[in-house]
Amino acid sequence: MKKSPPRALLWSVLVLSAAANAITSALGVNLVLSTVFGVVTLAAGIALVANYRTRH
Repeated sequence: MKKSPPRALLWSVLVLSAAANAITSALGVNLVLSTVFGVVTLAAGIALVANYRTRH
């Protein structure tokens, strides 16, 4: 069985990357950087859902 990262870490990554994505989008920073933050946010959300589903 593969060990998943702690949920607190996943939540932290989700919140920080979502905030960074919102800030970079609002300020019109490089589109690539904003996209990277968006992908990280999406990956953290998916990991949290997967973590939830394996525990319940």
